[in-house]
Amino acid sequence: MTKRAWFRFYEELNDFLPSSRRKVAFPLTIKGTQTVKDAIEGCGVPHVEVDLILVNGKSVDFSYRLKNSDQVSVYPAFETLDIKDVTHLREKPLREPAFILDVHLGKLARYLRLCGFDSLYRTDYEDIEIINIAAQERRIILTRDKKLLANKKVTHGVWIRSQKPAEQFREVFDRLDLGSRVNPFTRCMGCNSLLAEVNKEEISDRLHPGTRKHYNAFSICTGCGKIYWEGSHYEKMKQVVKNFTGHSIP
Repeated sequence: MTKRAWFRFYEELNDFLPSSRRKVAFPLTIKGTQTVKDAIEGCGVPHVEVDLILVNGKSVDFSYRLKNSDQVSVYPAFETLDIKDVTHLREKPLREPAFILDVHLGKLARYLRLCGFDSLYRTDYEDIEIINIAAQERRIILTRDKKLLANKKVTHGVWIRSQKPAEQFREVFDRLDLGSRVNPFTRCMGCNSLLAEVNKEEISDRLHPGTRKHYNAFSICTGCGKIYWEGSHYEKMKQVVKNFTGHSIP
């Protein structure tokens, strides 16, 4: 006799499903001693997007082996909630968030750096490089590629839904509850290294005459050496930060 389990996915996990399976319970045929993890990924949902599974009302981990008539409820990662007395399927969310982004998210990387978030990005990263760096440095993978998050080595990742950089930032900001972590103008938007204050005299020979005349406070990137100051562009960038995060900068 064919064995079946009934699955129901919640909230943004439905983004990975065909329309006929969204926000409804649907049957899945159980293949041998299939685990709930294999069944979830067979539906197209990356395991890193899941933080809670209930089977017949009780929390289980990914290794649970499905039984006939099981009622399975699958919930997304609860980054902003404190859930107790359930089996979490990932380690504790990274409270000092650091990111690595795939090739499609260059503008998002710059926005994250502007707001002070450690965000690695290169146009020549291979998928396996992203996965290995994320594992070694405990970084959250941000990607538009669902398949990248399906790799077993990936423990923290977010599939970015929107194709618009500003909306992508809001996805990450809201999903990972980053409001208390905003620290703008502390990282280089070009290379991600930290900025440090520098005496004007030390860099005077690198400044245009007008800049040297009208400005006295400067920062320098500790990585690429780019120089930053509060020029005419600064007010625009402050407004960008406020629009993205709600944080006002004096």
